[in-house]
Parts: sequence; structure tokens; C-alpha cells
Amino acid sequence: MSHATHPEVHVEPELSFWRKYIFSQDHKVIGIQYALTSLVMAVIGGILAMVIRLQLGWPGTRWPLLGSLFPGGAPGGLVSPAFYLASVTMHGTIMIFFVLTTLLTGGFGNFLIPLMIGARDMAFPFLNMLSYWLYPPALLVLLASFFVEGGAAGGGWTAYPPLSALPQAAPGSGLGQTLWLISLAILIVAFLFGSLNYITTVLQLRTRGMSMLRLPLTVWALFVTALLSLFAFPVLLAASIMLLFDRLGGTSFFVPAGVLIGSQAVDHRGGNPLLWQHLFWFLGHPEVYVLILPPMGMVSDILANNARKPIFGYRFMVASIVAIGFLSFLVWGHHMYVSGMHPLLGTAFMTTTLIIAVPSAIKTFNWLATLYRGRIRFTTPMLFALGFLSLFVTGGLTGIVLGQPPVDIYMHDTFFVVAHFHFVMGLAAIFAAFAGTYYWFPKMFGRMMDERLGKWHFWLSFVGAYATFFPMHYLGFRGMMRRIYTYTLYERLAGLQPINAFISVAAFVLFAAQFIFLYNFFASAVRGRRAEVNPWGGTTLEWQAPSPPPHGNWGPTLPTVYRWAYDYSPPGAREDFLPQTAPPVEAAVPGDGQRRGREGH
Repeated sequence: MSHATHPEVHVEPELSFWRKYIFSQDHKVIGIQYALTSLVMAVIGGILAMVIRLQLGWPGTRWPLLGSLFPGGAPGGLVSPAFYLASVTMHGTIMIFFVLTTLLTGGFGNFLIPLMIGARDMAFPFLNMLSYWLYPPALLVLLASFFVEGGAAGGGWTAYPPLSALPQAAPGSGLGQTLWLISLAILIVAFLFGSLNYITTVLQLRTRGMSMLRLPLTVWALFVTALLSLFAFPVLLAASIMLLFDRLGGTSFFVPAGVLIGSQAVDHRGGNPLLWQHLFWFLGHPEVYVLILPPMGMVSDILANNARKPIFGYRFMVASIVAIGFLSFLVWGHHMYVSGMHPLLGTAFMTTTLIIAVPSAIKTFNWLATLYRGRIRFTTPMLFALGFLSLFVTGGLTGIVLGQPPVDIYMHDTFFVVAHFHFVMGLAAIFAAFAGTYYWFPKMFGRMMDERLGKWHFWLSFVGAYATFFPMHYLGFRGMMRRIYTYTLYERLAGLQPINAFISVAAFVLFAAQFIFLYNFFASAVRGRRAEVNPWGGTTLEWQAPSPPPHGNWGPTLPTVYRWAYDYSPPGAREDFLPQTAPPVEAAVPGDGQRRGREGH
């Protein structure tokens, strides 16, 4: 293990406003920059979701306000098919890459890792700043695609060729698709810079006494997530560049011979669209765990803190995070059962898919064991952490169903899949992000968020989430297709309109509830109650730093760690927790006349 030498004298440099708050190299400022930018993108992604729900809830209805907001996409207030498909594509792209990935790894990762391991900053602060400042150009390029001829990309967030490879294939296949690829390539470079920084920081800058098995589970999860990103994202970057060559350079990596558009043969030959699917899903499935591992770590810390109990089975939790990370590279084929895959290969991917459920189940049972007989505090962070647990289990169970080829082939292109992935990687991750925000907000801004508003936010979101997405399982059973524009054209689906209207109303409530959070967030940052250094009674290192921490985090001397991260309710202690910085206590042992030290984990 590497750590800084003690004692260390840290001198606070004088910085200009621009260096301190805009082009900052401070990991905390960069983390908050990532979080705020992700919030803006989340609002845009949410608006696009509302456009989708308006069309599905009441197909063919004209909405004058929509016509005013999007005159090109909804002329006369009627959502056009091209704008609908662009909304579906951009909603998925924004929420997965530009909200959840950036918020969970860029936001929480930047803010928490140095604080939780006792470091002053990331290993490469300039690279860290560069990582964030690639994010705004990427999102501007992506959003610019709404304003070019043909509109934004419409081939889905998976960008399957030939729709994404041939500019003349469909309205959303033109310049908008090119901008989509360029934007994603820029963002991937940002992710790679961040991943290198996280890995190096965790391995090299842990403070004295912070061994790997004393790391909080949040740090373990972010560390393994960084490894996943480092190995998986370059594959998608290469695939995106190859697709750009197909579109602009005349190559044929993904386009076979014989493709006709409007009875005209396209000038491509020798490519294979399945190659894109393999490359995309080799990133795509680890990406699921890039989104869900950080929530798993954060929720572990929040559950233990609010149950006032040590996390159950710490070493198994660490092993499960590592196992999930490794196995996530072996399951990408289960997204391609309908591609004509050989049944034996499908069986192999089914096996690895079911195996990865084992470490996920271990984590779930350990969370339940942590809660068992705990002195639970139902704070807002705890409510969202429990909400994560419920949503993750709901989505995980349907994942086991879809992991089996005979079922998946039938359900693949239906709303059953939409319900599954929204529960397991959308809602669960967002609820964990909310839990983390309410939990670490005092450390970020030195003020507390309003608990009453937080609980209103939770209950409206929790009920709204289930009311919106649980009925989609039924739509899937009835055979309603994903991405369909007007399902009422099919007689067998026309009777589903009342259910779709109900889902849309629930989605509007869910979306509206998020404005309670936005109000609470910004109002509390300005005039919320002043936070103590350790308002939740936490054991991990960040709660020993001032709120908010200064530049350099720790003053003149770095902290020293003596114990693991989950010493809650230790026998004989004056308080119901012992911080990681608390040295071992010499305690008298009755009867043997000797004194023994109570050592940390």
C-alpha cells in the first residue's frame, strides 16, 4: 500500500475565481460540476420521456403547447413519427451516458474517493479537470443534433446498423446520427481520463492505515467501476470510429452487400451488422454494472449508517463486487439471442447470465441481514436506499427471466424489457443517486437538505415509479412492441390505450415530483440548516473533514486509519459508532488481570 508521509505540511495556494470554481482542479468542485451538469441533462431527458408518454398515452392527439415548444418535431401539436423515434433514442442516450454515468462516476466518484481514502485530491488533478471539460462539448454536440436537417438520431440508443450506418436510411440517420457518434466518442475519452485517475488514486494515495480491506464499499464499487470503464469503453470508442468511417469514409465494416434503400442498392459490401452488436454489447453489459455498482456501494454505506449496525459479510460484499465486475464481461451475448445465435452459444451466455445473479443475490441478502434487528432511522437517505433495494430486486427477478433464450426470444422486443431495464438500471440507480445526494449533501455544501420535502419527494417518486413501470410488464405479455409509434393501428393492441393513459399520468406525477427535489437542492444549498461535521454519525473518513472540506481536505496533517469502515454500535463505546480514525482502546479484561487492546478490523 502507498500512502503519504506523516506529518505533512499542506500549504493552501491562493487561486483566482476562475481557477477555483470554473477551471478547478479540486476534486470536490469537479464532482459538483459533474453533478450539476448531469441534473440539467436529466431535466432534458425527462422532458423527452414526457413527449414519449404523451404519444403513447393518447396516440394521434394534438397538444398545442407541444407544437409551440417543438414546432419542427410536433407541427400543429401532433408528435411526428421521426420526432418520436428521435425522442426515444435521445432519451435513452442522455439518461444512460449523460446522466447516470456522469453523475454516479463523475459526480460521486470525484467528490468521495479522495475524501474516503484520506487523500488531498486525485492523483492527476489536471487530467481530472480535463475529464470534466470534455463533458460540456460532448453534450453540446449531442443537443445540436436536434437542430440539423433530418433531426436527431432516431435509430435507438444502441445505434444498430444499417440505420445508423447509412445517412439516407431514415430521417434520423442523417447528420444527427453523425453528431451522436462524435458526441459519444468525446464523452468516452472523458470517461477514460476519469477511470485512469480513480484507479491510480485508490491504489497510490490511500492514507496511513487505509488497507484495501478497510476501504468503504463505496470506494470498492467505484474502483471496480473504473476498471470496467477502462476495459469496456475503448471497445465502443473503436466501434464508433469504425461506424463513422462507414458513414463518411466509404468503408463497410457494418454494412453488407445487397442493402436496398428505395429500390436503390447502396454502394457497400463485405460488412456485417452483427459485428456492431458484438462490439456495442461488449461495452453495453459492463455499462449496466458501471451504472449499478456505485449505487450498490453507496447504498451499503447508507444502510449500515442508518441501521446503526456493521455491514453484514464485508469480505463477501467486496468479493461480490469483484465477481460482478469480472462476470459482466462474459454475458453480452444475452442481448443478442434473436440475432440467429447458435443455441449452444446461447446456452453458454444463459449460464453466465444466471451465474452473475449469485453475487447480486449475496449482496441483497447481506443488505437484509444488515437491516435485521437494526435500530433503523428512516431518514430521507435511508428511504431512498430502501427504495433502491426494492427496485433492484424487482428488476433483478425479471432479469433472471429474460436471461433464458426461450423466454427472451418471445419477450425481446416488448415492453416487458422496457420495464425490466428501467427497474434494474434506471430507477434503482436514480434512487441510489438520490440517497447519496441527501446523505452527502451536508459534506458538499455545509448545509442540510429539508427532510420534510425529502420525504414528500421519496414517496411521490416511489409510488410514481411503480405505477409507471410495473404495468409495462403486462403490456409486454400482451405483445406491445418497444419503440412503436402508434400501437392502436393493431387491433390486438388497441385495447391497451387505457393502461397506457394510466402509465402516462403516473409518469407525469413522477416527473413533477423531481421538481420538489430540485427546489430542495438549490434552496438548501443557499439557506438550509447549517450542518455539523458529522450529522449522520458516520464512521468513514469524509465525516472527519470539515463541512464543506477546504482545498486539500485535511488541513496540515492527513488522517490515520485504525479500523474498518463499519464500527457501528461497538460494545462498551460511549457513542454508537467509532470513526476509522479512532485508535484502538485499551480495555480491562475482567478476571485475568491483564489489559487487551480492542483492535480495528
